[in-house]
Amino acid sequence: MRILASVVVLACFVALPCSAQTILKSEPLMLAPYEVAFVKDLSCPYGKVLKVTGAIRGLHRRKACVSLAGEQASLATATP
Repeated sequence: MRILASVVVLACFVALPCSAQTILKSEPLMLAPYEVAFVKDLSCPYGKVLKVTGAIRGLHRRKACVSLAGEQASLATATP
């Protein structure tokens, strides 16, 4: 029973950092197809961030302003 409880507690600690989204200060130059990046951009209104989705060769990236909850996002310290 203690092993099961230890596994559950460990799984909670591993899963928590994955639930947070990192918000970048600038749009990345390289983005894999269908990869999503959140960018704090002045083109979006207050309280929203730019969601950039990578595209396959020959197509344009998809960009949309979306709102994120405060506990879901953290501002990235490094600028790519």
